[in-house]
Amino acid sequence: MSTPLSPERYWRLNRWLIAAGLLLGFVVTFGLGWFARELDFIFLGWGFNFWLAAQGALLVYLLIVTGYAWIMNRLDDRQLDAPGRPPA
Repeated sequence: MSTPLSPERYWRLNRWLIAAGLLLGFVVTFGLGWFARELDFIFLGWGFNFWLAAQGALLVYLLIVTGYAWIMNRLDDRQLDAPGRPPA
């Protein structure tokens, strides 16, 4: 098992992951909304821009949350000094 990170490095990585997730969420929310009119073609009876905004953005948000949880669970497991002890 690898050595645990210092508390400062642990929280720096945590803040970096949160900032990256927020930035990606911002880009998905406003970037796709801004360019949605150029994506106007019919997809399964509805405009593709509707599907992109209604379904695609939700999938990206789900991936952001799942990725963050997976990375932080691995990092927390690495930080455990003894079984059941939370990170410092």
